[in-house]
Amino acid sequence: IHQADDVISMNDHATDALKRKDSTAYQAIELVRTGEANAYVSAGHSGASMSLATLRIGRIKGVSRPAIATLMPTVSGTTLVLDVGANVDCDSKNLCEFAIMGQVYAEDVLAVENPMTGLLSNGEEESKGNEVSKEAFKMLENLPNFIGNVEGNDIFNGTVDVVACDGFIGNIMLKTAEGVADTIGKIIKDNLRRSLVSIAGAVLMRKVFKKLKLKVDYAEYGGAPLIGVKAPVIIAHGKSNAKAMQNAIFQAIAAADSNLNQDIEDKLKQFKD
Repeated sequence: IHQADDVISMNDHATDALKRKDSTAYQAIELVRTGEANAYVSAGHSGASMSLATLRIGRIKGVSRPAIATLMPTVSGTTLVLDVGANVDCDSKNLCEFAIMGQVYAEDVLAVENPMTGLLSNGEEESKGNEVSKEAFKMLENLPNFIGNVEGNDIFNGTVDVVACDGFIGNIMLKTAEGVADTIGKIIKDNLRRSLVSIAGAVLMRKVFKKLKLKVDYAEYGGAPLIGVKAPVIIAHGKSNAKAMQNAIFQAIAAADSNLNQDIEDKLKQFKD
């Protein structure tokens, strides 16, 4: 336990954290920066965490902008999507870096062999997308296991392991998916109570519902890693329960025990060369 006399509230500006040196967020980041701690996990002010991590811990060599990644459930596992909120405006270079960082994270931390990587667009054809994504597509063609453009439904059908997009689109996708999952859950609950037959069917299907709940429960995945900084940083959901925090910590430990930073630096250098 490390004493800190201040806390960054959700109403504070992210930039305030840089001046509040006695805050929990600043103190924790400093422990990581100085090597007294190996990773940072927080369910607090995400903007403050990102600002402090980027400016105090620093970026991995070759990374222009760190990205927030999240795991989305699929029929066969999960898909790593980045960026989902750290960078609203991105250029083609940023998208390429996101794809490479996501691929390395999937290999080193999630233990996915040869992760298939796609670029989120409004169609699978090479001609689809905006000018930024089209340019990124051309740049990524030489990336091993790059499968080209993928659409929103591909994130959930298990055909791709890593999906790169800008933070504006990624955040909307994430919030939409969360909303759809909540709505479907409420619809199922409302209809199950309407008749004895429905209730009996629910009892028989309880194992299926339990598995479905685990698939869409954010607590199962812990938190969202900020990929691209020199130490593991996990940003947990503000409503995280004990299980979510536990899994966020496990994810941070897995990242700290891996060769993630060096592998990202090496792969970015190889790609740019």
